[in-house]
Amino acid sequence: MAVQGDVSEHVDALKMSMQALKIDGTAVTVRSTEDMRGISGLVIPGGESTTISRLMLASGIHEKVLELAKKGLPILGTCAGAILLAKEGDTQVSQTNTKLLGLLDMSVLRNGYGRQADSFEADLKITEIGKEPFKAVFIRSPIIEKVWGDTKVWVRRQSEIVGARKGNLIALTFHPELSGDLRFHMYFLKTILDSSRIKSR
Repeated sequence: MAVQGDVSEHVDALKMSMQALKIDGTAVTVRSTEDMRGISGLVIPGGESTTISRLMLASGIHEKVLELAKKGLPILGTCAGAILLAKEGDTQVSQTNTKLLGLLDMSVLRNGYGRQADSFEADLKITEIGKEPFKAVFIRSPIIEKVWGDTKVWVRRQSEIVGARKGNLIALTFHPELSGDLRFHMYFLKTILDSSRIKSR
């Protein structure tokens, strides 16, 4: 989705991942509901969650995402995208009247680590994407405070929840597109392949 935020880096990572996996596909920049016709998966990028939410509502994308999610569309939300996937937010979310999608049973703390100056990198162990640690980039990132129901903790940084998942819906509080490591994007594309929405060569 390309209404606002860290879009081009995701597009580049998806293109390189499709080449690596020999997938015939195109990374489409979604700015309207028309752009969503025939998509096989959706990335909601990092950026400013309130702005992204308002633009999604104004364009009709918000309701379209909910419709496609119910049909099983794989969705990856990173940083601000993770906030928007959540069912509950903190006081910052409510004070800014940010409309959440509510697709994942989890609550999030916006700007969980503070300001931009508090950004950092951390090595995360995630067995589903490989044995080597993943160097995650945290920039004004949220923290997932808790999950419940069918939503499960997927990634931790020490005791903090930094990734959650429910079926084809994945939320990451960090920026995998800035790491130079394609494993998360490749994993997401494989999730789409498993949902039989695209085919590899």
